[in-house]
Amino acid sequence: MRTLRFLLRKEFLQIRRDRAMLRLLIVMPAIQLLILSSAATFEVRGTRMYLVDEDHTTVSRGLVQRMVASGRFELAGASPSAALADDRLLDRDVSTILHVPAGFERDLVRTGHGTVQLVFNAEDGAAAGVLRSYASRILAAYGAELGRELRPTFRTVGDADAPAPGVPRIDVRTRGWYNAELDYTHYMVPGILVVLVTMIATAIGSMNIVREKEIGTLEQMNVTPVTRAQFIASKLLPFWLIALADLAVGLLLARFVFHVPMRGSLLLVFFAATIYLAAALGIGLWVSTVAETQQQAMFLSFAINMVYLLMSGLFTPIHSMPGWAQWIAELSPVKHFIVIMRSVLVRGADLSDIRVPLGVLTVYGAVVLTLAVRQYSKTTA
Repeated sequence: MRTLRFLLRKEFLQIRRDRAMLRLLIVMPAIQLLILSSAATFEVRGTRMYLVDEDHTTVSRGLVQRMVASGRFELAGASPSAALADDRLLDRDVSTILHVPAGFERDLVRTGHGTVQLVFNAEDGAAAGVLRSYASRILAAYGAELGRELRPTFRTVGDADAPAPGVPRIDVRTRGWYNAELDYTHYMVPGILVVLVTMIATAIGSMNIVREKEIGTLEQMNVTPVTRAQFIASKLLPFWLIALADLAVGLLLARFVFHVPMRGSLLLVFFAATIYLAAALGIGLWVSTVAETQQQAMFLSFAINMVYLLMSGLFTPIHSMPGWAQWIAELSPVKHFIVIMRSVLVRGADLSDIRVPLGVLTVYGAVVLTLAVRQYSKTTA
């Protein structure tokens, strides 16, 4: 028991003397908790909705008001043209189209039965399913409200979300673009593949360089004719190639095991990956300048990857996050590469469709890698 007490004292003294590890153990979890607790939500809120109202009646306007007042949907535009609404959905400017047909109020009053159509961007099958459930509940509640006003005598054919008998029924006909079956794997597999590639480039790459510090070979390399640029390139390029190889293996598994559609160009995917990995490797290089041991590098990389994971839109729709969290998410290169992967594979997007996230990754990679190399040179000088 006495021996154990001395050993525990030694361990706590070592932790206290290791100021960098102490900050990581105490400060980093607190920061993560403050940020991620607000960002990680499975609610879907503020979905941008486009309205095609061919009825132009009090009932149709009330329907839109109820949708917006719920906080689940945000009216982003309206016109009588279904083609214009489809273009907005294709451009990812909106995620949902609400189509109210002509004669909606007349049918509802005369027969107690009206139909509206909701068109979703179903790349995220889970979010589309949640939105469909929200819409069904909102419309059922609106039907009940109309029933109290109109006092109809029609019987409702309902489900669990339908209003009580004797009120109008508003049916929702849904159509999902890009992922009509709402298959969750089509949405998740590309995102998970991005996270795995990121872990290789960031975590494993940074620990490889830190290992050189621990065994003392970094100082030996500094006195050889090998330049720092050559040494850094020799450390980063293998992981760049390994990450690309893992991406290729992952795409094969996604296609033949999970049956993820490959509607776009795979060359475009690898082109974007080469740019993205420059940013990921730059972050790994920066971690290696801050950490003195592999343990520190592993913990810091885990903290960064955790933020990346939950702020990337992989599990939680970014538009459902608070405004400040959405700004932080825009700073994550993982978020932009996930958008590219899903757009190219699931939607069949081309270079013009992904020019914005690709441009962000290009700037991000150039800045981060340049700063990391300079910091590394300063640290090892």
